[in-house]
Amino acid sequence: MRPADLNRLTVQESADRYVELIRAKTLTGALSPATAEVYARDVATFVRLAGEGKVLDDLTGEDVDAILLAFARKPDGRRAEPGAGLQSASSQSRFRRSVSALFKHATLAGWVQINPMALATVTAKERGGLRPERRALTREQAQGLIGAARDLSGHRGDGGGRGGAGAPVDGAGAGAERGRRRDQRTELRDALIVLLLSTMGPRVSELVRANVEDFYTNDGVRYWRIFGKGGKTRDVPLPGDVARVLEAYLLERGRAGAPEKALLLSWRGRRLARGDVQAVIDRVQRRVDPDRRRSVTPHGLRHTTATHLLADAVDMDAVRRVLGHSDLATLGRYRDELPGELEVAMRAHPLLRGPSGGR
Repeated sequence: MRPADLNRLTVQESADRYVELIRAKTLTGALSPATAEVYARDVATFVRLAGEGKVLDDLTGEDVDAILLAFARKPDGRRAEPGAGLQSASSQSRFRRSVSALFKHATLAGWVQINPMALATVTAKERGGLRPERRALTREQAQGLIGAARDLSGHRGDGGGRGGAGAPVDGAGAGAERGRRRDQRTELRDALIVLLLSTMGPRVSELVRANVEDFYTNDGVRYWRIFGKGGKTRDVPLPGDVARVLEAYLLERGRAGAPEKALLLSWRGRRLARGDVQAVIDRVQRRVDPDRRRSVTPHGLRHTTATHLLADAVDMDAVRRVLGHSDLATLGRYRDELPGELEVAMRAHPLLRGPSGGR
C-alpha cells in the first residue's frame, strides 16, 4: 500500500519543482548559479531519457540503470563533430550525482515511496565496456592548438615555429575576420581564450566571469586573480607569451572603447557566455594541421594543463594552486597517461644522473 500522502507527480512535474528549488538556493548562497545550472541541465536530460509523462514513483532500479546507460552512450554535445565522443567518466559521475540528488529530494518530499537509486546496479565497469577517450591533449596536439592561437594573435613567442599550425586549413579564420569591422574582430580574444585555457587550466565558469580588473602586475609579472569555487581566490602568474597576448587584446579593446568590465566580450560587446567558449576552441582548432588536431572541451584543456605540468615534474602543490583545488588528492582525476612518458622518465632517471654540476 502506498502512503496516503504520496504525491504521484510525473517525471516532468517533479523535475520542474526540483529545479525551481535548486535555483532558489542560489538566492541564499547555498548553491552557486553555475552549479544550479549544471543540476538543471542534468535533470532536463534525465527527463528526456526517462520520459516526461511517466510517474516518478513508477521508475524502478532497472529503469535507472537504463537511464544511466543511455546517458553514458549519449554523444558529448560539446564536441563540434558528430559522434566525436561519448560521455566522459566525470560527466557520467556528475549525472549520476544529479539524479541521486533529485531522488533524495523526491523521497523526502513524498514523491516516491522507495528511492530507486538504491536499487540501481550498474557500475562504471559494467556500462557496456564504455570507456571515455582520454581528455588531455598530447604534447604535440596541445602545441598545435597553442601554435594556432599564437598565429591568430600575431604573437609567436619563443619556440613558436616548432609548435605552429600553419595557414588556416579550411579557408576560414583570418580572411573572414579581416572582412569585419574593427569592433567585430575576435582574433585576439579567441587566441587569449585558448591560451588561458591551455596553459592555466581555469574552469570555464572562472574564465567567463573574469573582469579586466582581475589582471594586475606585480614586480613586472602579470597575475590573474581567479575567483573560484566556494568564494576562494587564487593569484596565478601568466606565462610571458600569454601576458603579451593579453596586453595586445586589452589595447585593442581600449581602441574600440569597450566600456564593459568583463574581460571576454562577444562582438556585440556583451560578456561572453559559457556556451560560446567551445565554439571559440573549435574555430581555433580548424587552423591546426589535421594530423595534430583533436576535438577537446574547455574541461579537456584543464586536464591538459594538469597532465603536462605534472608530467614535467612541476611541484604537485604548485599544480594544485594553479587549478584551484584544496586537496592534492583531487589532482588524480586530472592526470591522464601520456604516450612515451614512461620511456622519457626512465631515460632521465634521477638516480642515474651525475653529481651536481657534472656528468
